[in-house]
Amino acid sequence: EVVRMVIEQELPDALLPTMGGQTALNLAMALHQDGTLAAYGVELIGATAQAIQLAEDRQRFRDAMLEIGMKMPASQTVTSVEQALQVAEQIGYPILVRASFTLGGTGGGIAHDADALRTLAAHGLNESPIHQILIDQSVLGWKEYELEIMRDKHDNFVVVCGIENLDPMGVHTGDSITVAPIQTLTDRELQRLRDMAKLIVRRVGLETGGANIQFAVNPSDGDVVVIEMN
Repeated sequence: EVVRMVIEQELPDALLPTMGGQTALNLAMALHQDGTLAAYGVELIGATAQAIQLAEDRQRFRDAMLEIGMKMPASQTVTSVEQALQVAEQIGYPILVRASFTLGGTGGGIAHDADALRTLAAHGLNESPIHQILIDQSVLGWKEYELEIMRDKHDNFVVVCGIENLDPMGVHTGDSITVAPIQTLTDRELQRLRDMAKLIVRRVGLETGGANIQFAVNPSDGDVVVIEMN
């Protein structure tokens, strides 16, 4: 309501949602969906509503990654506890639960059995503003890396820095000790992640500002999967 009042009074030409983290993205999408931006002729710049939805909606992001040849853990989006239990039986426990459009991993966690999943899925569905969660194959114990990147609409691209989680996958990035620059990848491996990040951010359509892309690397064979983009 406060942001809507500011728009009504100031009548800006454009809104840049990519410089305020998850809160700015959520506010921008709410204003887009309720018609406020269209009513006052305010353009979303830096990232369109479609680009934000693609990066934030777990299933759409997964479909886009597979389209450009990226690997992701086996997963499926669901909108009920019953669906979550069915998918978990197909993938196998432990299961990672991720809630769509939430801040800092809110609504997510790890379930080692059906009872735990019932509780976790119900919580994640309640926390997600679109009542959607992702049931994800576990990659517990894999190494986790994050690239902070920037891109513009002319496809200029730069990796601002690479970050390595000292804790393995399974500890949320916000709770893990992290170091920059990355310590345990060769230059060849780092450039591989860089090339993957460029393809990902191009497909999503980020045109102004920064993002981060998280990767998991299997320490036994170097296999890489994309975890998420923020």
